[in-house]
Amino acid sequence: MKIPPLDKAVDVIKQGGIVAYPTESVYALGCDPRKLATIHRLLDIKQRAIEKGFILIAADFEQLQPYLGPVDQTIMKKIMATWPGAVTWLMPVADNVPPSVRGNHEGIAVRVTAHPVAAALCRAADTALISTSANTAGKAPMRSAEDVGTELGSLVDYVLAGDVGDAVKPTEIRDALTDEIIRSA
Repeated sequence: MKIPPLDKAVDVIKQGGIVAYPTESVYALGCDPRKLATIHRLLDIKQRAIEKGFILIAADFEQLQPYLGPVDQTIMKKIMATWPGAVTWLMPVADNVPPSVRGNHEGIAVRVTAHPVAAALCRAADTALISTSANTAGKAPMRSAEDVGTELGSLVDYVLAGDVGDAVKPTEIRDALTDEIIRSA
């Protein structure tokens, strides 16, 4: 898959903006998880309750580490066997992660993405990103840059062109400590 130019998207993220970008299954809306005002703006766009929290995606595990609490090596081995990939894990959350990112949860949902554009964006921005489907509450997630531009264009700061992956449903979410499937793919 060809990686589009990322300069504009990276600038938007670093300046505290919201970018729409392709992932394994749908277009996502994302921002820097350290920019709380932007996260609240994203909650408004999505019409999403703060209690739900968000998924963080990253290009590699190191980008996720600041958001994670301690994890047993046996559990880490299991998680790392699925990454990069389309499995999101609910893991222990670091104490400093605000409720606007983790929601009303004891853990945080994280993924090392296998999507080349999403991974390249995280790498270029040098940060994990909030990743939530590009849609408002009750509407179907969008699968193209054109649809995002039409539906949400004036609400987001930049739409990064690219193809979504082949997955038909959003990524599976598993609890790292219990192996319980929270959302099936």
